[in-house]
Amino acid sequence: MSADLLLRAVRVAGAGRELLPTDEPVDILIRDGVIADIAPSGNLKVRGEVFDGDGSWVIPGLWDHHVHTVQWALTAQREPLHDAVSAADAADRMSRVAPLTDGRRIGTGFRDALWPDDPSLDLLDRATGDVPTYLLNADVHSVWLNTAALRREGLEGQDDDGLLREEQAFEISRRLNAVDDAMADEAVAAASRRAAARGVVGLVDFDMGWNAGAWARRLEAGFDLHRVEFAVYPHHLEQAIAEGLRTGEALGESDLVRMGALKVIADGSLGTRTAACSHGYDDAPANHGALTVPPERLHELLGRAAAAGIEAAVHAIGDLAVTAALDAFTDTRQAGTIEHAQLVRHADLARFARLGVAASVQPWHAMDDQALVARLWAGQTSIAYPIASLHAAGAGIRFGSDAPVTPLDPWMAISAAVTRQGADGVPWHPEESVDIDVALRASSRHGTDGSSAVTPGAAADLAVCGKDPLTADASALRAMPIAATFVAGRRTH
Repeated sequence: MSADLLLRAVRVAGAGRELLPTDEPVDILIRDGVIADIAPSGNLKVRGEVFDGDGSWVIPGLWDHHVHTVQWALTAQREPLHDAVSAADAADRMSRVAPLTDGRRIGTGFRDALWPDDPSLDLLDRATGDVPTYLLNADVHSVWLNTAALRREGLEGQDDDGLLREEQAFEISRRLNAVDDAMADEAVAAASRRAAARGVVGLVDFDMGWNAGAWARRLEAGFDLHRVEFAVYPHHLEQAIAEGLRTGEALGESDLVRMGALKVIADGSLGTRTAACSHGYDDAPANHGALTVPPERLHELLGRAAAAGIEAAVHAIGDLAVTAALDAFTDTRQAGTIEHAQLVRHADLARFARLGVAASVQPWHAMDDQALVARLWAGQTSIAYPIASLHAAGAGIRFGSDAPVTPLDPWMAISAAVTRQGADGVPWHPEESVDIDVALRASSRHGTDGSSAVTPGAAADLAVCGKDPLTADASALRAMPIAATFVAGRRTH
């Protein structure tokens, strides 16, 4: 709990402004981590710290509802390959990367589905030699390894092209992320400070490790930069149940970190061409992707978690996977989210609202994936990246980044959702845009189904913006200046 704090001369731009009689500056009194009072500027007297807002705009603090925390934090140590134009280019760039202290070269962010040539083991070996070299796809559903890396991981001879997909790729990611605890925690703290500088007060952690132990350790060391809801994966479900973890319950004595959901990855991805779709991929019509978790197993997992008081977050990108996930939620009466929902059948839109299942989506993916959609999904008849359609059907919407797939910056998501414009400024499927109020609510805790607002009695998790988000255009939203971020009234930026 913090001492009294007065935010002086600020304007309320997010949820809560509808309760104020005017849009003139107000003073906001924060006491014991909660908004205690709001009054016209100059009418509240307080003994304590004063933050002079000078007419800036206050919104409920922002959440990223989909982050792979350790992998996101370690990205700063890895070679960026998002702009590699070919397999040969990516291999050549990796040949010049200095190995990390463990002797491995690691690159991240490539998109081979857009390359004119194919990744191959021979190509990577010729460029990188005997140094173990790992290239992670932007979607993390495939990795490209040279022979030295395959040998190091005990996988030599398993794949002619050096590409590992889905569960094998996830296992490689887990191994690469299993760094020393102190190194991981230092990277997480540094990345969290960068997130606070963008107005972030909380995130949902989908790291593939045992997150309860990792976050207990960070709390013990004094971590206090933002709130966390952490997930567990099926291989840790029984441990979570045995330790009495329940969705929404605080970890230890702190209320900063809480148990989240069971994360189940039900299909693959667009870039790896493994998302489960009703129509074939345009470059290989016989390929419909795959359900990586059979429906009966998905039902079993969701039912087991529901009985233990643990909600579910089901990764489903293709329309077949979304339907299978909704079926599992229906049959088990489980609560939670469908993560990504990048391709949704028209008939499934209303099922989200009927079931109370929220759509946890990443608006910037629509900007990044336009070329992939044009190349691989042009023949699909379901709706791609249907944010407005889901919202109009009554579904709860939550925004995230899927960091490190895209940068952890909620303003990129907000800009993309409101304008459907990427860096080129050309709107893509503008019929799926939502207004700024919806985007801000989707970027607050629990999204449009949540209760975050700048109002007395609410938690003082706030972001102070240097520009009015209600009138900003696409580029201004992406570059939104953040003057301060507060978590329970404590300044984190």
